[in-house]
Amino acid sequence: MRGILLNDDAYEQDIRELLMAFYPGESFTHEKEDNVTFYVEGDWSGEPDGQFCLRLLEDGNVLGERTFPLDYAKRLEAKTAIKRELYGLLSTREEKELPWGTLTGIRPTKLALTRLSEGWHPDTVKTFMRDTYLTSEKKIDLSLEIAGRELDLLSGLDYENGYSLYVGIPFCPTTCLYCSFTSFPIQAWEERIPLYLEALFKELDYVARRMAGRPLNAVYFGGGTPTSLKAEEIDLLLSGIRERFDLSHVREFTVEAGRPDSITEEKLLVLRRHGISRISINPQTMKQSTLDLIGRRHTVEMVKEKYRLARGLGFDNINMDLIIGLPEETIDDVRATMEEIRRLAPDSLTVHSLAIKRAARLNMFREQYADLKIENTQEMVDLTADAARAMGLLPYYLYRQKNMAGNFENVGYAAPGKACIYNILIMEEKQTIIGCGAGTTTKVLFAAENRLERAENVKSVEQYMERIDEMIERKEKWLQKLLEKGDD
Repeated sequence: MRGILLNDDAYEQDIRELLMAFYPGESFTHEKEDNVTFYVEGDWSGEPDGQFCLRLLEDGNVLGERTFPLDYAKRLEAKTAIKRELYGLLSTREEKELPWGTLTGIRPTKLALTRLSEGWHPDTVKTFMRDTYLTSEKKIDLSLEIAGRELDLLSGLDYENGYSLYVGIPFCPTTCLYCSFTSFPIQAWEERIPLYLEALFKELDYVARRMAGRPLNAVYFGGGTPTSLKAEEIDLLLSGIRERFDLSHVREFTVEAGRPDSITEEKLLVLRRHGISRISINPQTMKQSTLDLIGRRHTVEMVKEKYRLARGLGFDNINMDLIIGLPEETIDDVRATMEEIRRLAPDSLTVHSLAIKRAARLNMFREQYADLKIENTQEMVDLTADAARAMGLLPYYLYRQKNMAGNFENVGYAAPGKACIYNILIMEEKQTIIGCGAGTTTKVLFAAENRLERAENVKSVEQYMERIDEMIERKEKWLQKLLEKGDD
């Protein structure tokens, strides 16, 4: 446990997030406690443009101290300065640097994309990211490469008037050890799925009416695992989407088939019949003992079998998700997984660094799993990047999560013409995205004001079905304002 002692809490979150980057998985206290030996102290003079003093204390001894002027009225500049000074202290203490420097947000490429969109020269962006956030050259280059590719992929898209639709299916065959997403075991809900779909259709009816006349650019079915539904339920849902929405402007339609143990030929044929352009078949790893450990109730051979089945049925845009840093895996395991993926040759590949969220079983029952070795290194990250590029897949989007093993990032790679537009839109917050279903989030973009407003649905399936009218009202608050702006 680490301690944070501040005489003013205005920048507590920024300090805590940087500490989490150096010490992932640690908990924090804001009180003096006998079992805590390491503290960060922050004292502000109280004057709007006064002095801020940072100290590192261990066993009561001052390890490092920095005092610097701070203008509290300039929020962004102030937090940047605090994090830069704290980074210097922590970096010296730990004798290490973080690949992303002081950047702790989940969208580092947004910095590059925004500035390139404004006409900045790439070299100027590079200098800005290095000097302001102490980001490494390697990560800056990756950010610039991805941002440039995103600009090309999103060209011609009507950000202001268009929107995308996310449909959440919060059911899975089982819950994985590391998972914190909203998901419920499908077996326990099978008899009540019709009630869930009834509530979902009510929400979709509202969205279709409210957004009528606006171009729908992308549809994404996520979860959970959408293919945990029965074939006839998937058919009903996709037919309902087609009946309610004008799909003539849709550039892609993704359905996460996700878990190989949820895929059948009958379900894939339903997806083909509805013209689904992109699916995911996600192994996470190709090491069987790891699959067993993390609760994936399928075999490596099943991954290959379902992938080849989908290919044989004509799917020509298949994504695969992998996770590096899984318990007990070494770089040799990652190398073996990448070789298996190379043989399959998916059209896109998303490589995640393990992030242990608060709601994951791996964290909730940490004492039970305390002996598991979790390792993630820059060498592993580089290995996956090199392997993806050798397959002809180029990085096209990137995001980060808190408590990532190794403090790295998730990167999506794709063959030319196979990148997922929705992934870029959601990560770079370039468009209004409306989420329907339990546990989903709607993000309404007011582009002219550079402002994003959120409306969240409850995570509980039971509550979602009972409070569906409230979920619709939450959306209406912001969609009404968005449409009024459009009429001005």
